[in-house]
Amino acid sequence: MTIDAAARRFAMVAGEASGDLLAGLMLDGLQARWPTLKAVGIGGPQMLRRGFETWWPQEKLAVRGYVEVLRHYPEIAGIRRQLRARLLREAPELFIGVDAPDFNLDLEVGLRERGIRTVHYICPSFWAWRPERVNKLRTAADHVLCIFPFEPELLAQHDIAASYVGHPLANVIPMAPDQGAARVALGLDPEATTVALLPGSRRSELRYIAGRFFAAAALMLKARPALQFVCPTLPSLRAELERMLQDSEAAGRVKLIDGQSHAALAACDVTLIASGTATLEAALFKRPMVISYAMNPLSLKLFMQRKQLQPWIGLPNILCREFVVPEVLQDAATPQALADATMAWLDDPERIRALQQRFAALHAELQRDTPTLCADAIQKVVDQG
Repeated sequence: MTIDAAARRFAMVAGEASGDLLAGLMLDGLQARWPTLKAVGIGGPQMLRRGFETWWPQEKLAVRGYVEVLRHYPEIAGIRRQLRARLLREAPELFIGVDAPDFNLDLEVGLRERGIRTVHYICPSFWAWRPERVNKLRTAADHVLCIFPFEPELLAQHDIAASYVGHPLANVIPMAPDQGAARVALGLDPEATTVALLPGSRRSELRYIAGRFFAAAALMLKARPALQFVCPTLPSLRAELERMLQDSEAAGRVKLIDGQSHAALAACDVTLIASGTATLEAALFKRPMVISYAMNPLSLKLFMQRKQLQPWIGLPNILCREFVVPEVLQDAATPQALADATMAWLDDPERIRALQQRFAALHAELQRDTPTLCADAIQKVVDQG
């Protein structure tokens, strides 16, 4: 059956803020290729801004940690069942799962079995942990869009078709960010040493991380009273962060801002940041950082049992293949340890310069015309269909 390009209809699911950003940039390429494209499913504000029709709030899927997922599992599983039924009923030409592999891969398997072609955007990190997941990916996806250059070759070894499309953020983030302009835009003192606090974009993350970050900020202020702090957050999480900040000795000294995480990273001298995509964003902004993470102890135990294959969890360290920035995790992530590791950067400008050179090389490696490459790969998939 030939699909009229004017009636082209794709379904997509992006389950969290980072996936929404990646999917929004991909939609730029798809809409340039097919201006009348209709895209539906589950997405966030970046996708909605491009005319995406979302059927459930993206926040419903933004849960991390085994224990936390178990708590929300009935609702998430219900959404997936309803979504699968609707997609089978309405039969879009293509389904694109954007990251969120625990949600999307099973959904893709079911859709592909019923004749709907599938693309998975962002290769699951089977090369870092859970290597068995590559078998599920082979069953789930007709094609995989990879954001790191070494991934297509690894997938080819498992008979999985894939394309390297570059990392979209490498084109969004300037090679030389304007720190002064970012500080002015955020209403910060242009001359003050600035620390960005990024405790994550999920409510489950904030519960374990944000309080430690605010306590670390209080300790840093005692040592360096002239520091200024900025903390971007999603509007839906702002009230919770405000309550946590009020209980901290850093109350009144941390500026909460809605969104604008890129502006915060451009403005800062160093960032204390939760592990995740934001750490790569910080690297692309050439900012020194301390990566931290903490989760429910049972979730951590289950995570470690799922075959972590590398000594790093932070993307900058994984991509550089060494600890170029410190990782302070779980019980070790005390406020004092976080404060000490963050302030250590401020005392070592030579170390910062070396890191910035390393991150500039990484930035160049990840820079590609991602929207167009995504559209090229996806066109081949739909043409094959």
